Amino acid sequence: MIRLDNLTKVFDTPKGAVIAADHISMEVPAGEICILLGPSGCGKTTTLKMVNRIIRPTSGKVFLDGEDTTGMDTQDLRRSIGYVIQQIGLFPNMTIEENITVVPKLLGWDKARYKERAREMMAMIALEPDAFLKRYPSELSGGQQQRIGVARALAADPPLMLMDEPFGAIDPINRAVIQDEFLKMQQELNKTIMFVSHDIDEAIKMGDRIAVFREGKLVQYSTPDDLLAAPKNSFVESFLGEDRALKRLNLVKVREIVSDEIGSVRPDDTLETARQRIEDFGYQNAILMVNDKHQPVGIITHAVARTTKGFCRDHFQGIPALVNLDDDLRKVASLMFAHDITWLPCVDDDGRVCGQITQRAITRHLGSRYRALQGDVPPNNDSSGDDSLIDTVAKE
Repeated sequence: MIRLDNLTKVFDTPKGAVIAADHISMEVPAGEICILLGPSGCGKTTTLKMVNRIIRPTSGKVFLDGEDTTGMDTQDLRRSIGYVIQQIGLFPNMTIEENITVVPKLLGWDKARYKERAREMMAMIALEPDAFLKRYPSELSGGQQQRIGVARALAADPPLMLMDEPFGAIDPINRAVIQDEFLKMQQELNKTIMFVSHDIDEAIKMGDRIAVFREGKLVQYSTPDDLLAAPKNSFVESFLGEDRALKRLNLVKVREIVSDEIGSVRPDDTLETARQRIEDFGYQNAILMVNDKHQPVGIITHAVARTTKGFCRDHFQGIPALVNLDDDLRKVASLMFAHDITWLPCVDDDGRVCGQITQRAITRHLGSRYRALQGDVPPNNDSSGDDSLIDTVAKE
């Protein structure tokens, strides 16, 4: 959807020429979010603004959906691109409805259509139309204004959006909420987005691809996982931080490494049955107890199964935590550390047990990815042979 071909910008200053963007070439596929990342003054915002010609390139070309924009009328170009900035940029003398409908009006939409579009956009950003459309920007919180800025950029349904640190001025809690809402919208809208950020965690969370800039040059352009697993040079490595392996936990879902090899017992099974299954499955400490719907209800420790008579329903302990298939590994690791355990049961959206995840499976997955990118071995998600234990709850 977006292709930059040797895009260059040189600013003339009293001290001489300054190269802000140096022969930037990259492509952003349709429907993806590309994050431009780097320290202040590295050229990422300059590159973004050359796409809609807020800054005119010194040389090079911008192609949108295969069309060279060099000869396009500047106003037509900008009206075809949604634009969101950190300062939001709402017109203070206009109502929220008037702000949202600015571009549709310029494009000649009739009144009924653009008014209905304003209501649609308010619903999309989770703000009540009747409560907000007639208000002015000064009557809204910073987070609400930022949502309106996104709604205005989307109002004319542009295929392409440019976003210049759109959530940077919002407090961390509201920023996380708005990021999540925006990603949900993107799943439905499928826009092509170029997004400037200086926040590594935001880039990893939001981006399908990340472009790292330094001193006007594009240093590395990769998927978040490839970037974290195989930084191109020492600058990228230091910029990402020493905890880049931990950052990768955000990118991997439980479903990618879950193992379906998990034993279980029912409440009416005897403790002798539990002991046999613990030993059959190689568990040294515990086995999961499930109900008739295969939902987890507790665990039976090996110590209890080995030394006590009776039924599982009378001797089970609580489950420290559960994870869903769509949870990321950061949540899994957090739960394991919090409860001092190395194994967690995984459930689907109906709460049914569908497998297990272990610390060893996590470390094996991360390690195999590093080795694969370095050309040593292919990625291996096999979690067989893991220590499937619930250590803490089984201690006596």
